[in-house]
Amino acid sequence: MSERLDALEERITVLRAEVRRAVRARDAALARSLRAELRGAERAWDQALAADGAAHDDLGADSGSPGGSPSGGFGPGAGEVDAPLVPVREQVHQALALLGVPASAKMIVAVHGALRAGSLRGTQLASLRRDEERSFRSSPFSRPYYLCAALTDRLSASRGLLTVSTWPLERRAIGPLSPRVDFLTTAIRVAEHVGRLEEAGEPPLPAAGRLLARLAHNVPGVPPAGPGTFPDPALVVKAARAELGFHAEADAAARAEIAARARARLADAERLFGGTTLRPIREQAS
Repeated sequence: MSERLDALEERITVLRAEVRRAVRARDAALARSLRAELRGAERAWDQALAADGAAHDDLGADSGSPGGSPSGGFGPGAGEVDAPLVPVREQVHQALALLGVPASAKMIVAVHGALRAGSLRGTQLASLRRDEERSFRSSPFSRPYYLCAALTDRLSASRGLLTVSTWPLERRAIGPLSPRVDFLTTAIRVAEHVGRLEEAGEPPLPAAGRLLARLAHNVPGVPPAGPGTFPDPALVVKAARAELGFHAEADAAARAEIAARARARLADAERLFGGTTLRPIREQAS
């Protein structure tokens, strides 16, 4: 149990530093999500301490979470020390909200770990979309959002890509150029985030620099970074936007066409999680 406490204390320290960076970078959305995760970590620390038998009856009145921040005591469920600090679906939603485009589990894990100091694992996402679909079909629209599928031109679920139900269908559709367009958009979003941290005088996490370097490697026009450094975020944004300009119009048209067919042919659940069409549907000749 002491290892659990040590891990939580280390996590709390990291989260506090990340909150400070987000506030200085004026990233309000990130700061809110990190504060929520920090509160969860502090509650988990209290619960782990209680389960370890190190807490006394009056501990809640005399002490708080590490560093003196009160966390609201033990309360019900004090023995549930292995519960995640933030639900996996919420962590995935945070990463997708930052990217704004459909993303694979591998990219979601990388982005969340690099930019939000997260600890997602790919195995945690394996059954997530199926769980979301079951939830929607049993009680449609009962949640503020669902993690759902991207739609191919066959109106079926795009294998391995997750999106958010609140996005317009056009953004959740995948046309021939969409993988490249979404990659460039991802590079832009990551570079902008790193750039905001630098402007605020906060060095990004090493993982963020490594992720930016991996993305920049596949963006033409970005010079390679030297040893121990990462690419200039402004150059990554400029180069990615330059290529994006060549593809954006055609990609938007393809996505709009897929979205129009999905609205006309699919029910609510199929629009979110994909239909069973095996080949592109062709309009009947009038």
